[in-house]
Amino acid sequence: MSLDPMAEARLLDDAERTATQMRQTTDAHPDLTIDDAYAIQAAWREIRLGRGETMVGHKIGLTSRAMQAAMKIDTPDSGFITDAMVFEPGSTLRAGDFCDPKLEVELAFVLATDLSGHDLTVDDVLDATDHVTPSVELIAARSFRRDPKTGRTRTVIDTIADNAANAGIVNGGQPVGPHEVDLRWVSALGERNGVVEETGVAAGVLGHPALGIVWLARRYAEQGLTLEAGQVILAGSFTRPIDIRAGDEFVFDYGPLGRFGLGFD
Repeated sequence: MSLDPMAEARLLDDAERTATQMRQTTDAHPDLTIDDAYAIQAAWREIRLGRGETMVGHKIGLTSRAMQAAMKIDTPDSGFITDAMVFEPGSTLRAGDFCDPKLEVELAFVLATDLSGHDLTVDDVLDATDHVTPSVELIAARSFRRDPKTGRTRTVIDTIADNAANAGIVNGGQPVGPHEVDLRWVSALGERNGVVEETGVAAGVLGHPALGIVWLARRYAEQGLTLEAGQVILAGSFTRPIDIRAGDEFVFDYGPLGRFGLGFD
């Protein structure tokens, strides 16, 4: 079956809007490449922008050694964020509105200036950043993580096509200037219903959370694209995903950078 990126994107969009998981993209297209997967993701972005959503940023995923080993890759992945995917801290969301949802603990960089180039460094990212803020990514799987009939697990290509599993972001706590603290040592506790489920330190993201943004800016430069001033860049999770169930109440505690909550009914 030849690939039509827009047709595959429409399937993912329908799965998202109905909160009904679909078959894995590589089940129908076993020879798909990573470039094909990003073409599907780009088509889905165009569908959403065509509905009136606006771009607010990007997410970076698969930044830890453990996750890269599990997905049999040696590079991160990325997805897009629109305004419809931004939720306020303290919100209560419906768990049933999302496909197999989970939460990941991250830092978000808000750019002060455009960022582009093939030879960027961590310092370049920090200099281009207005502020960094505690953030939680809501991830979802519009295609099955594990096919209920065959037991087949989805690949990184399936995940990339599925917008790198991104379904939303929540920024909270206390913003901080990019040079005010050593971002490698920012740590956080992820609590569900009063129990600490995950802890982590931001150095778990490639050694420094800005390194994922270096990777993303370089990848975009190869395509003639730029990370734009004002955009929010989710730098990658430094905890394992925390499962979400209806009735769960979450608190994310970043110590000196504050704490915020999120609920699901």
